Amino acid sequence: MKLTERLRSLTRPVRSVPLARHLLVGLIAFLVVAAIIGSSSQYLQTRYAEMAFFAIAAGGLTVLTGLSGQLSLGHGALMAVGAYAATLVLERTGGETLADVFVALLVAIAVCAVVGVIVGVPAARLHGPYIAGATLTLAVAVPRLANQWEFLGGEQGLQVPVPRAAELPVWIQDLVWFFTAAEIDQYSFLAYLGWFLLILAFVALANLSRSRIGRRWRAVRDDDVSAELAGIHLGRARVVAFTVSAMCAGLAGGLMAMNVRLTAPGAFTITLSLTLLAAVVLGGLGSLTGALIGAGVLAFLPHFATDLGESAGLSATQAAEVTPVVYGLVLMLVILLAPAGIVGSLRMFLARSSLGQTKEKTT
Repeated sequence: MKLTERLRSLTRPVRSVPLARHLLVGLIAFLVVAAIIGSSSQYLQTRYAEMAFFAIAAGGLTVLTGLSGQLSLGHGALMAVGAYAATLVLERTGGETLADVFVALLVAIAVCAVVGVIVGVPAARLHGPYIAGATLTLAVAVPRLANQWEFLGGEQGLQVPVPRAAELPVWIQDLVWFFTAAEIDQYSFLAYLGWFLLILAFVALANLSRSRIGRRWRAVRDDDVSAELAGIHLGRARVVAFTVSAMCAGLAGGLMAMNVRLTAPGAFTITLSLTLLAAVVLGGLGSLTGALIGAGVLAFLPHFATDLGESAGLSATQAAEVTPVVYGLVLMLVILLAPAGIVGSLRMFLARSSLGQTKEKTT
């Protein structure tokens, strides 16, 4: 008992400060993920990297839709902006060093922040389906513009240079070997990079949601009239939420370009925006954990459905067509059985269980 109290007193400063708590959880999560990535096959490492950039985009969309109440159907277009910005920078710098990668990603975030402000200012005046309609226009227009501009590669797109594992700094290779006892290669490098940036993004988003800015977003979402009477500037709060979400989409787009090795308009259609929104709803609106679960479903379910179709005797083309059917069925089941999403419904179940136990103790 004394040892438990001693541990609680020692960890109280960390538990009382959200940033310190989130950083500690993020550090532990990255060490666990690094061990998993280092012991996985190249196929799984590719899936983990895919899950990482989907989770970053879904986390930004969770902030926008779940916390501030703005429905966006244009996040695929914002990912396209980030992907093209990162690709152009990597082409200019050569993409031979780790510094080139981070510069490209920072440029992608900055460009998407500017686009987020430009789109967010007029969108802040809209409500409900009108915001969805405006962002849907963005999702349709951006791939078509990229298809017409020659410096963006047109329909064929642009090749994305990424540094090889041998070109990485020696200290990174030694650090990976120390923690995982495995050499870093192209696949594991992209997985490590994606999850490192994912954890940083989620730590930042978690702190924003716990801060005064996050409380303003919730107030605007729940009752904008009461929020305005309380002195909250509605337009400013919505623009900030849209800009933060756009920055996450830009980072996700840059990582997606590096993983796919090709930035083309066909990868950023309206289907991507709708799929991201479905992943957020699947995991649970307003929850970063739900965004992570939805991204995992988004990354692994299509390949699982394809393998299932091929094992059932279907051709490769027929098995690929099974994927959207399986994804739609999973989404329907979650909506019917867990209307608040996986995480939201789990929280409701735990709350009811604890309430039931409390009532039993009082009686």
